[in-house]
Amino acid sequence: MKASRIAAAGAVAGTAVLVLSSPAFAHVTVQPEGEAAQGGYAVVDFKVPNERDNASTTKLEVTMPTDHPLASVMPQPVEGWDIKTTKSKLDEPVESHGEKLTEAVTKVTWTATGEGIEPGYFQKFPVSLGALPEDSDELVFKAIQTYSNKEVVRWIEVQQEGQEEPDTPAPVLELTAAEDDSADAHGSSAAAADDTEAAAETTEAASDDSGSTDTTARVLGVVGIVVGAAGVAYGVLAGRRRSTTA
Repeated sequence: MKASRIAAAGAVAGTAVLVLSSPAFAHVTVQPEGEAAQGGYAVVDFKVPNERDNASTTKLEVTMPTDHPLASVMPQPVEGWDIKTTKSKLDEPVESHGEKLTEAVTKVTWTATGEGIEPGYFQKFPVSLGALPEDSDELVFKAIQTYSNKEVVRWIEVQQEGQEEPDTPAPVLELTAAEDDSADAHGSSAAAADDTEAAAETTEAASDDSGSTDTTARVLGVVGIVVGAAGVAYGVLAGRRRSTTA
């Protein structure tokens, strides 16, 4: 009897843990397709799960980071969704490809043209971003999720160091360190130098072999001439001796 009560209590506790922890797996998040390196460009996916059982997600608004404005924001078309980009003037100009931009895309809005994200499903919204900042290891995006029943969930809370995760955290994109091209260039130069040196040695060896072959051929030619002349002389002398004897 006691064992049964303990098992029941454990089951209830386990259920409570699942109920309490399940929202942690249902956040709006952002992940790169591949890598998101500092100073480069990347395609990222905003993943939006439906947290409700009786409503569909019909709208998503993502605000671009204002502390690190992005010169290029290009959303990919998503079937069943209208996409709108909003541009705003920047507090400070952003340099891109040698040009200074005074405005940039600050918000992207997806609005469902049909059922949207139904209960039990999620949707990815791809966006090309760049150039990513070189002086930060993350970008924070604030997102607003709207349901068909008019409920609005604001994923805008920023995680504070040393504190527990907020209830509605903002999506965070982790940036990787920029690749060091100098090491690759040095390696390539060294390899090219080695290849050049090897090619020179091969050419020199071929030249030496060619010179040795020519010398051998010449020696053999001279020996042949000498042997031929000796044969002729021997024939002449032999003929004279026969004539004298006769």
